Amino acid sequence: MSVLVTRQSRRGFLGQMFSAGTLILGAGPLASSAAQSPQPWMPNVFVGIAPNGLVTIIAHRSEMGTGIRTALPMLLAEELEADWKRVKVEQALGNTKYGSQNTDGSCSIRDFVDVIKESGASARLMLERAAAAKWGVPAGEVEARNHEVVHTKSGKKAGFGELVALAAKQPVPKKEELKFKPASAYRYVGKDVPIIDQDDIVAGKGTFGMDARVPGMVYASIERSPVYGGVLKSFDDAAAKQVKGVEGTVVIEGFKPPHNFQALGGVAVIANSTWAAMQGRKKLKVEWDSGKNATFDSAAFKKSLQTTARAPQKVVRNVGNVDAAFSSAAKTIEAEYYVPMLSHAPMEPPVAVADFKDGKVTCWCPTQNPQAVQETVGAALGIKKEDVICHVTLLGGGFGRKSKPDYVAEAALISKKLGKPVKVVWSREDDIRFDFYHTVAAMYMKAGVDQQGKPTAWLQRSVFPSISSTFDASSEYGFDVELGMGLVDTPWAIPNQRAENGPAKNHVRIGWMRAVANIYHAFGVHSFIDELAASAGRDRVEYLLATIGADRKIDFEAEGTKFWNNGQPLDKFPFDTARLRRVIQLAAEKSGWANYKPTKGRALGIAAHRSFLTYVAAVVEVEVDDKGVVRIPRVDLAIDAGQIIHPDRVKAQFEGAAVFGTSIAMMGEITAADGRIQQSNFHNYPVARMNESPMITNVHIVPSNAAHSGVGEPGVPPIAPAITNAIFAATGKRIRELPIKKTKLV
Repeated sequence: MSVLVTRQSRRGFLGQMFSAGTLILGAGPLASSAAQSPQPWMPNVFVGIAPNGLVTIIAHRSEMGTGIRTALPMLLAEELEADWKRVKVEQALGNTKYGSQNTDGSCSIRDFVDVIKESGASARLMLERAAAAKWGVPAGEVEARNHEVVHTKSGKKAGFGELVALAAKQPVPKKEELKFKPASAYRYVGKDVPIIDQDDIVAGKGTFGMDARVPGMVYASIERSPVYGGVLKSFDDAAAKQVKGVEGTVVIEGFKPPHNFQALGGVAVIANSTWAAMQGRKKLKVEWDSGKNATFDSAAFKKSLQTTARAPQKVVRNVGNVDAAFSSAAKTIEAEYYVPMLSHAPMEPPVAVADFKDGKVTCWCPTQNPQAVQETVGAALGIKKEDVICHVTLLGGGFGRKSKPDYVAEAALISKKLGKPVKVVWSREDDIRFDFYHTVAAMYMKAGVDQQGKPTAWLQRSVFPSISSTFDASSEYGFDVELGMGLVDTPWAIPNQRAENGPAKNHVRIGWMRAVANIYHAFGVHSFIDELAASAGRDRVEYLLATIGADRKIDFEAEGTKFWNNGQPLDKFPFDTARLRRVIQLAAEKSGWANYKPTKGRALGIAAHRSFLTYVAAVVEVEVDDKGVVRIPRVDLAIDAGQIIHPDRVKAQFEGAAVFGTSIAMMGEITAADGRIQQSNFHNYPVARMNESPMITNVHIVPSNAAHSGVGEPGVPPIAPAITNAIFAATGKRIRELPIKKTKLV
């Protein structure tokens, strides 16, 4: 089943919406009557129905492969009883009237499922009431079915388009009047509906950021300080201007702390093509005052983080008496873990077009957060954010990088100086050298166990430069979001537990990346529990389940722990160990764990983690040959993400997470010397290629009636520890530091 997707301007869409008889609906605070104004619901518009019956649904979140431009519209179409073949999806501009547009944190479905359902159900009810009034029958006797309203008793039918004018005169239903379709009646939700952009993307017709063009546009490539915070001293652009196609240079002022999403600053080479701009940039002669970060060395910094992690730090969770339990333990076990800095490295590097004119700016960009574009660009240009118009293109990957719109600010600043539209294009080298990096982390773990190897005390410390340094230059400790991602929320039924967080300064830009702090915390926690199981000589699945203990809902707040829980209340999204247990059992069952016969160089590893309110277990099979080369024949992922809207995209997200997690585990590492990032492209910052990725990834979804939770990110955290645990089972080599490529396995 395909979706009618047409391209037209926002102005054209609004023109169609304001044409005579057009019905416009939105969610949130609604006007009392649609007939009072030609644009009664525009502050929160999500759906429009034209007199010809065409339904236009506004996609207000960004599409980067998650399928959200399909999932949310399909949910609205379901409640509207629209014919999916007669639905057009229109990408929203950046505007707060839609609520949050930040497509981050695996929250699009969770945060908007009710809003979107209400919008569709409200429109359906108004159409039904319009039909009932037209036919003079009770409203309860009519119902919408597949793009028309039917009165079964009389056999009368009317298409949505026929009813638009009458429906627009109906009072807006109150929330309590709405009736939602039962799951048994769903035609789209829960089905593998193809994504609306599929055909265009496959045919090369999809509009990504790099595809954006406007008349009179010039191109810019920017030389930035190789050291974070460096200041331009001088430059010579004479040679650059001799390059064919180069039109000149523009200086962008450096940022003022805290850096937030400001442009880094530098010298932009302006040309009539991207190639000319980049060639001209190579000819620039630039002098920098590198500043305080010129001495940053990642190897030395690693040692300082590890030293901090070995000493007592700020307590962020404390249950029981850990010190006393260690004193009485039959045995204590200690281990240290380390995860390096990582780059997002999406396939499409940052790119943006901006056109500043008459005190306003229009942008076209692949962004995860058009409202952040408005705020960042507005602040950079000294104009109101409402005067920043942001068109959202398709994203060639994002992983969190493209919610930080410094690259859009660059284009806008240059456009204002030149008085013409500008396209800023980042190279792969720019992307890797000037990223908002996923932070480095050093972790220290200690456990006390009894004579049977059962843990009686658990201590974990984590030390890392925090994302909060992006917004507070003095920040040195993790904030609630990071601490609630595997540090303070371990699921163990251990009577004595303590978590600590140590200080660390940032020397580069730190940002969130797919799965965020769960990446390093899950690696440390689930590697260490495997070490305890190995020390006890126990089966890993059995030991894992025994340490989780009896089924219960963990009340972190009652124990005095400040727990972020993805910003959601624990009563609605409890930490339910029964759900964690179920995914572990399912992954073990589907992987054939009980009957698997490991051999030299071949074994299974397991890890299970709750993140973004979703429960995930991963069983990974590895093969290590006599040269130490690691292959991953199979991954089994069991997930409980609550109710599922679009299963095909859920599976795709977890298949992608297995590849993403493999890249992190096997080869991901950003290093620095003399303040400069040493990696520049995929030759020295590789990502998993086809022969290095899992050969088979099986995704097993637990049927659930629980509230909707995340799927874009929670598949990543258990992959790395499952791989390293499997390598230990296959070779006896315990890996405590990523990436794996740094460890000699034979």
